[in-house]
Amino acid sequence: MSTPQRFVKRNEIYAATFNKGDLALPPSKKIIVVTCMDARIDPAASLGIELGEAHIIRNAGGRVEDALRSIIISQRLLGTREIAVFHHTDCGMMTFTTQELQSKIADEDGPEAANLVNRIDFLEFTKLEESVKHDVKYLQSHPLVLKDTTIIGWTYHVESGKVTQVDH
Repeated sequence: MSTPQRFVKRNEIYAATFNKGDLALPPSKKIIVVTCMDARIDPAASLGIELGEAHIIRNAGGRVEDALRSIIISQRLLGTREIAVFHHTDCGMMTFTTQELQSKIADEDGPEAANLVNRIDFLEFTKLEESVKHDVKYLQSHPLVLKDTTIIGWTYHVESGKVTQVDH
């Protein structure tokens, strides 16, 4: 079965019992969770977040600079006032440097791709807790993030499913 066919089949099962079409657009808990796109992580399940309660923004590494556009929209148009930043153990973002990935793409795809990829900072990191602290500080000092926002950093442990708050 192809991926589109599998999506349709699984969606039919989901939609057959779906009863949440009347949820409000703004998240009811007024929280944003920024986390990694890693397929081993299910932020809603691991944090007990129900449909309609939070905005979950995912990207490589859970980096807030990459999520800023969505954070601004969530805060300014949909009323969120709390941000939880999650990075995780065994993250792929700790396995390469921006320069290594830029070189790989340039070697594989040529000069036009090199010109494009060399403009991208992939926001990799080497120290898990330090990356969380950096992202929390980035949001706290960013002029477009509302000043009264509660911002808390966390680590998620893929080995156990547990979370730990990071002091900053």
